[in-house]
Amino acid sequence: MRRAVRVTAAACAGFYPFVYGMDRPATALYALFGPVALGMLSPIPGSGRQRAAVMLRALPVGLVLVALGTMLAVHTWAAVIGMLVVGFVLAFAAVAGPRPAGAAPGLQLFYILACFPPYAPEALGERLTGLTLGVLLLVACERFLLPEPPTTSYRESLADAIAIAGRAAADAARGRPAEAAAGAADRLRATGRELRFSQIPPAERPAGAGRVDRALTQAGSAARRLLDLLARLGETTAPVGTAATGTIGRGAGADTASADLLDRIAALCAATAPALRAGRLPPQPGSPDLETAIRDFQALRITQATGPPKDVLPLPLLRRQAAVLATAESARVLETAVRVALDGRRTPPIQPRELFWYADMRTSLLWWRRLAGNMTLHSVQFQNAIRTAFGLGAARLVAGSLDLTHGFWVLLAVLTLSRTTAAETWKAVRPALFGTLVGAVAAGTLLLVVGRHTDAFAPVLAPCMLAAFALGPLFGIAWAQALFTLVVSAAFAQIAPASWQLAADRIVDVLAGSVIGLLCGLLAWPAGARHEVRRTMAALLHSSGPLITGTVGVLLATPPGAAPLPPTLPLLHRLRLAEAAYLQYRSEPSDPSAVLMDWHAVLIAANHILVGAQWLPRFDQPTVAVTPEAAAWARTTAERLVLAAERLAALCAGERQPPALPAYRRPPDVPGGGAPLPMLIDLEHWLSSLTAQLARIESSVPPSWRGAAVGRS
Repeated sequence: MRRAVRVTAAACAGFYPFVYGMDRPATALYALFGPVALGMLSPIPGSGRQRAAVMLRALPVGLVLVALGTMLAVHTWAAVIGMLVVGFVLAFAAVAGPRPAGAAPGLQLFYILACFPPYAPEALGERLTGLTLGVLLLVACERFLLPEPPTTSYRESLADAIAIAGRAAADAARGRPAEAAAGAADRLRATGRELRFSQIPPAERPAGAGRVDRALTQAGSAARRLLDLLARLGETTAPVGTAATGTIGRGAGADTASADLLDRIAALCAATAPALRAGRLPPQPGSPDLETAIRDFQALRITQATGPPKDVLPLPLLRRQAAVLATAESARVLETAVRVALDGRRTPPIQPRELFWYADMRTSLLWWRRLAGNMTLHSVQFQNAIRTAFGLGAARLVAGSLDLTHGFWVLLAVLTLSRTTAAETWKAVRPALFGTLVGAVAAGTLLLVVGRHTDAFAPVLAPCMLAAFALGPLFGIAWAQALFTLVVSAAFAQIAPASWQLAADRIVDVLAGSVIGLLCGLLAWPAGARHEVRRTMAALLHSSGPLITGTVGVLLATPPGAAPLPPTLPLLHRLRLAEAAYLQYRSEPSDPSAVLMDWHAVLIAANHILVGAQWLPRFDQPTVAVTPEAAAWARTTAERLVLAAERLAALCAGERQPPALPAYRRPPDVPGGGAPLPMLIDLEHWLSSLTAQLARIESSVPPSWRGAAVGRS
């Protein structure tokens, strides 16, 4: 309702003076459609201040598009080619984030409205004046007339999560009662889920390609992983010293090294959270930084493992230390990402370069990588841009070739009724046609009664507009189309005398646009992201195998450190495409009776592989080679995980199903008769966690997919 009031006020404030005071119908038309296009037909997210800023930035682009459309209206083919280019570029702007994607439909309409006859370049000044005034009025209404309250920023949400993680790390260092562990773990995981983009308002999501947004996104992923690891740490029961407890605390025989490292994590979180809220860099620690503390922790573990037998910790506690180490590494990545986000400038190379590859790149190059990475038929953003461009281009060709009156309504129907799947487009078209028919009958009756008395429509326009913009989103497409038909009829009847045929033209145009939208939906990726998410997830699983075996190969190389690190950019690229496909898949309505695959678990597993492939070689390079028994176990387990990933990829893609996997087994507890290396324990923690994740993913595979894969074999 608030948005309807703002758009109606801005549109009427620009329309009425130019029609009745200055007799400038062209200016009045653009002053009316400027607020309607950007205020109602463009889902720009955010508060009133945020939307006003987006509209101001969109105004120069809109002026250029109106000028371009005015000049290309000279010939139908020139307008069609311009529509193809403009349609693709604006639809593809969705790769830049929710705000450009939200403004794109309104900008499309500015070109659409101007590219239709009459070819009147002499009217360009009036058009630009009307559009400028209309958008500025809308900006003023967004800021001062019933403004939307501000939302919680992503930085605030991230800072709250970091503060909670810091308190959880402090509790783990001091020791938490066993009965409180389960509840605390649930709260930590719930906090992590709140950082998912689906839980964040679109305007607050760091979805851009620059360093700040990339760093905030990485910090959010690291914070979620830190919270999950702290939750598992609190749930794990392990012996401390000679007594079995559920905590790592201080006391007789306690693992003080783990407690000290957890204290360091708590202090880091306590300093990072307020700095993130204030927008300034966290203070440099007075004591050695977390990376130095991690290396000291690892050195102590190696000393204990190779020292006298009385100093060797029990194997369950060694596994617990591996979990503490993974927690510390997540905290280190989190702090580094926050520093990059708050720095805002190009920074020296940050280790590991594979995770922070963007930190020392120019912003223009980062944007180019984002655009080039989505220039593939496997990108849902590219698919949507192609579908939109061809739909609008075909609509412009049909409207121009058939000389349809008010042909821009054809393109408006394509733009507003097209969906990412053919089924959803059909669901939108049916009520839209019914609503248009009802609205056209009402408008035609009104035109017959009033006749050529155009001023009689003046008191009708504002109430119809308010009702259309308020009730349409509330009651559905049929109401929206019926009321919007009354709005456009009342507006055009005031600009020039009109008959009942105006309403009939509206029916014909919407019908033509609906047919074109349906054909595009049937011919261009009719399943939307449903099939694409299967392909991208299969490609993501395929590309994870080399990273698993490569990481194991680095740790087992003889002599130690002889093998190069495996490349991570292929997996990173596949991960970004999979995330985009998953985001669109989640936005599309699904069949409630369908068995859904746990795609989010695939993304989590890919992130787990990436992080482990970076921190294990950094902090776990062994000083001596592991025993042949342990090396054989590690390579066998890595190969088993590759087979598991390939098996899942085949199931996702509907290909021939690989054979069943051999059972997972733990490594030898005491390889070669001595104490286990910390590297082997950390590697086991990584591989066993990944084994559990892949098993959970396979358990969510719908039975119908297994049958389809077997049938193809």
